[in-house]
Amino acid sequence: MTVVELRQYTLRPGQRDVLIDLFDRELLEPQEAAGCAVVGQFRDEDDPDRFVWFRSFPDMEARHAALTAFYLEGEAWRKHRDAANATMLDSDNVLLLRPEADFPPLSRPLDSVSSPSRILVLIGPASSDFVEPFASFVTEPAENTFRALPVREGENVRVGVWVFPDLAARQAFERGLPTNQTQRLRLTPTSRSALR
Repeated sequence: MTVVELRQYTLRPGQRDVLIDLFDRELLEPQEAAGCAVVGQFRDEDDPDRFVWFRSFPDMEARHAALTAFYLEGEAWRKHRDAANATMLDSDNVLLLRPEADFPPLSRPLDSVSSPSRILVLIGPASSDFVEPFASFVTEPAENTFRALPVREGENVRVGVWVFPDLAARQAFERGLPTNQTQRLRLTPTSRSALR
């Protein structure tokens, strides 16, 4: 069963593009070589100091092995961790999830020629009723077995992801949503995000 991390990083002012450039250039392929599937990475349109990304693993055992290979044994993180960590104020806002409806097959663009879509992520109580999401997830209750990377524990949420061709389409969809959603993330993919 697939396991997905939804990671929200609070960054130092003015450092988001620094992290995105480093992430897209130096940290994507090494993570995937270690067994992490980096699904997508995004700028938060409502917060210039937030970086949001998803990554997935086949199961919890594979997650532990992949994170160990990347963070503890891999050359890329050893080489670039100081520069990456220098951009961050907080990297512990992480939800561990399992899919209700998995991401369809995705492929990472080779360049930034294609125009990015607009992404909406809703995070609400487990009882939230989402209308036809692109993908949806619920809390993965398994224990976090890679304690070096904390996750939010004791929560029971449902996460919906929608992809729109442009800002106007997303705004039209949002106008039909109830106003009581716990959290909305309005996201723009980076140039190398597979989810776009």
